[in-house]
Amino acid sequence: MSAINEWLSATRLIVDRVLDANLPAAETPPAVIHEAMRYAVLGGGKRIRPILGIAAAEACGAHVDDLLVPIASLELIHTYSLVHDDLPALDNDDLRRGRKTTHVVFGEAMAILTGDALLTEAFAWLARPVAGVDAGHQLRAVREIALAVDSKGMIGGQVADLIATGTNEATADQLDFIHRNKTGKLLTASVILGGLLANADDEKIEALRIYGRAIGLAFQIVDDLLDQEEDATTLGKTAGKDLAQGKLTYPALFGTDAARAAVDTLLSEAIRNAAIIGGPVNYLAGIARFICERRS
Repeated sequence: MSAINEWLSATRLIVDRVLDANLPAAETPPAVIHEAMRYAVLGGGKRIRPILGIAAAEACGAHVDDLLVPIASLELIHTYSLVHDDLPALDNDDLRRGRKTTHVVFGEAMAILTGDALLTEAFAWLARPVAGVDAGHQLRAVREIALAVDSKGMIGGQVADLIATGTNEATADQLDFIHRNKTGKLLTASVILGGLLANADDEKIEALRIYGRAIGLAFQIVDDLLDQEEDATTLGKTAGKDLAQGKLTYPALFGTDAARAAVDTLLSEAIRNAAIIGGPVNYLAGIARFICERRS
């Protein structure tokens, strides 16, 4: 196993422990919502967003132990978006992370409330005082995350995706808007969160922002490619869904070769900015390669 894969595996376990320890216990009344929250969050996943936050904080010189709870909140936000995305009114999917989706197990109403609860819980984690972190930086970090997922960010991207689905008049600008907002903005905010909690200066924050935008778009293009190339067992979710639903994707609009070329360009940009950030421990370039070369 390569050094980056070893680090990713070890860091994923750390994130899983933080999530398990800080989510409400399953028996907390009313038990069903807390069982559903834990089912949705603790059922696997690559943990890319908190891992990016940890990597950014380390690259900016922080000791991350005290930062793990606010950084782990990123996984709560991501999972909330998946729980809602899978609902019958949206993507209507019954498979996520290799097992039944939350609404299939707990019912549609409870899945909606589970997503609501996870989003709220995430901001409670983000707002916890953190020793050694400038209060202004922490407030700015909370704002960055909120803006990444609001109606002009992740939610806006989801709305644009719904509008574009099944139409024959989609444009490259629409596709770029969907990918940069629905997926890219939270990934970008993940590295900025790590930098801000590490009290990074503005130059490093800007490099993190450019890095995050590059990997955010690359991540979704790779997802588009995998949806048409891999099977459900490999992906842990329904394969071929984008084509079946008439989704607007990079391969559909530009072709597979152009989509892969775009990923290569974005990877180069991410690696350049990872080098600008520097730092005593910097896994950002390795994570960018992992995102662009993954098969699930």
